[in-house]
Order: sequence, then C-alpha cells, then structure tokens
Amino acid sequence: MINLFEIEVHQTTFAPVIETDIIIIGAGPTGLFAIFEAGLLKLKCHLIDYLPQPGGQLAEIYPKKPIYDIPGFPSILAGELVDNLMEQVKPFNPGFTLGERAESIEKTDDGQFIVTTNRGTAHKAPNILIAGGLGCFAPRKPELANLEKYEDHGVDYIIKDPEKFRNKKVVIAGGGDSALDWSIFLADVASEVTLVHRRTSFRGALDSVEKVENLVAAGKMTLITEAQISALDGGDELNKITVTENNGTVTEIDAENFIPLFGLSPKLGPIKEWGLDLGKEAILVDTKDYQTNVPGIFAIGDINQYEGKLKLILCGFHEATLAIQSCYKRIFPDKKLVLKYTTVMGAPGS
Repeated sequence: MINLFEIEVHQTTFAPVIETDIIIIGAGPTGLFAIFEAGLLKLKCHLIDYLPQPGGQLAEIYPKKPIYDIPGFPSILAGELVDNLMEQVKPFNPGFTLGERAESIEKTDDGQFIVTTNRGTAHKAPNILIAGGLGCFAPRKPELANLEKYEDHGVDYIIKDPEKFRNKKVVIAGGGDSALDWSIFLADVASEVTLVHRRTSFRGALDSVEKVENLVAAGKMTLITEAQISALDGGDELNKITVTENNGTVTEIDAENFIPLFGLSPKLGPIKEWGLDLGKEAILVDTKDYQTNVPGIFAIGDINQYEGKLKLILCGFHEATLAIQSCYKRIFPDKKLVLKYTTVMGAPGS
C-alpha cells in the first residue's frame, strides 16, 4: 500500500509558491518514473494530481488488475507497480500536491513557469512535464434503460476489488484488453463469467484472446460474440441481463453483476487552454525529447501523440527518460551531461 507519511504532501490553499526544478502534472506511473530519472540527475520534482493519492488510474481504477508487459515482471498487480515506483523514488524526496487539478500556466519574466491549481496552490519551475494519462476521464457507458438505477446495485465500470465478485454470476461486455483480462482473472473468482462482445474479433492481445478461448473450451466461462446487452432487469438489485445477438436471437442470463468495459472517454480539461498544439484529445510532441510547441513544456505517457505512438506504460518510461535529459540541459545549458549507469553510480540517493 502507498504510504503517504513518507512523501511531502501539500494541500494548503494559502501558501508560498512551491519552487522546484520540474513540475510534473500527473502522478501516474509515467510521472512517478520521471521523478526517478530526475533524481539521478540531482533534479527536484513536485507532482500535481487531481486524485487523492499517487498512482493515477492504476491506483484509482484497477489496483488489483494484473499487468503483463512490464519488463522483468511476468505479472504484477497495478497497485504493486505503483508501490514499487513509490519505493524507487523515495530517496529523492519528491513533493506532492494531491486532490487538486492543474488549472493554469503562466510564463514569468525570468523564463520560468507558474502552475496554479483549482485551489489556488502555485508552483514555479523552469520545466513542466505533463504526464496526465488520459487527462480527465470517464467510463464509456452503454445506452441502456435502467443503467443508472443499477449503478452500485450490480453495475460496475471499475473493478477495484475482485473479491467483490467472489462466487457471483458476472457478465462482462467489451472486446479490449480490460474486458479480456478481467474475464480471465474473474474466471477463478466468480461462480459464472459470461463475456459478451459485438464482434467475433477482439482488440486485445492475442495471448489474452487465446486464454479466453481455452477457458471457454474448459467450461470455465461463456463467450457470446456478435451480440450486445439489450436490457437490465431486477428489483432493487440487478438479477437478470438480456443479450440480443446480431441474428435476432434473444437470451436472458441470470446475473448479479454487469461490468461494461468499453474504455474511458478522455478529456484534456484545462490543458486545452494552455496554448499547446493538440491532436485528438492529446498533446502533439517532438519525439526527440517529447517537448511540446512551447519550450520547457513536455508531454509524456498516454497524454501525448506522435506518429507510431503506443499507449504502453513502458513507452511512457522511455519518454520520461528523454524528457528529463532535456530538462537538465535547460537548467544547466553550459554543463555537459554524461550518462552514468546506475550499476556504476551505486544505489540512488546514496
């Protein structure tokens, strides 16, 4: 679990301007790893995040979801990855402004930036790293009558604790990685798992598709393709779901939980007003160092856009590394930056 007593958390509205080397907007995995890379270069960071704890979506939405594409970890829970990243940056004593949204940016006469939050907390630095993930996000909801009635009464858009579904009859809708991964995971938790997808092909990893097919063949879950959820029924609690196939076949399924996993709808929020070149709900960057059209402002992780972009955590780590190198050069333009491997430098912070 994240231990906030070991990090400097700032949540006072009327306080002096917080000065640092790099302001990081977004405390998800990419933002946290940027602290480590900055720390290796003796640069200080202060993070701003609208959520009440570090970790971004990993901590807030799916801390118990397994992640399979982190180098060196065949499988790691999202929450564990956040805990590991927090442990990794501990020697560098980053500051945090949590529970506040970065609202505005202004340029000062000395070439630095002041970032002010919705609660009036001001931060000053020569560099800004925007690592806001999907920005302000909300789950995409299916258009179903009674959907709101059963929210928190059988309908969930986020799985924070899989044990909630222990020995329950669960229906999942979707065809991406989240739908596949949670179907696989809950097959060993719920009494019944049914995955419903409107197509026969999936958008997720081929390995996950194969695992689902194997579970179906073994009788551990049910897969219904070329179909959609058409109705939710029950009293105060959800107990029945209607599935309509593309050929017109209608099937009623006993279900205690419905989890539509159609992804998140990203919104940049106040970032749209910051004078940055934007793509489709993302910030355009130069892949040399992931700097935006405004010198000194960088965008890393899922919030940026460039040709060949892949929204993977490990790609965000790479982007953070190169961006931090440029931050150092902006602060110390006359110093030669020599790459030193951690195997040579010894333990970080020592």
